[in-house]
Amino acid sequence: MHFCNVRSATTTGEIMCEIKYTEEKIFTKEQVERLFLSVNWVSGKYPDKLFRALNNSSTVITAWSGDELVGLVRLLDDGEMLAYLHYLLVRPDFQGKGIAGKLVELVKEKYKDFMYIELMPEDVKNVPFYEKFGFKIFEGGTPMIRCKQ
Repeated sequence: MHFCNVRSATTTGEIMCEIKYTEEKIFTKEQVERLFLSVNWVSGKYPDKLFRALNNSSTVITAWSGDELVGLVRLLDDGEMLAYLHYLLVRPDFQGKGIAGKLVELVKEKYKDFMYIELMPEDVKNVPFYEKFGFKIFEGGTPMIRCKQ
């Protein structure tokens, strides 16, 4: 079990919440569905598939406030060289508390011996967030996707 406690504080030092992080896949289908729908991601409309996909993923690190799922990062990897970060999301009422950043740091630590951690932000406005953690735009490359809806 990998738990890491992080306390968010106001500028006056008042503790607002305690967030616990784990790689254990202890989430329920309903918790995952609520989290994804809270950020209006289409995956949340397919809770059965989403739940199975997360459970079949190489790595899922979740963030918890008590028994509430408030954040998640998911990666697919080949076991040696490449890890692909596919989901990173935090419930809107918990955004701005450092949760997404902590999830990225946990990913970087877990995959520190891999040659690549790749990701494709769906919104260009998220690029500066990832750059803060050492990610760079792949010059000369372009994202591609085939989407079955």
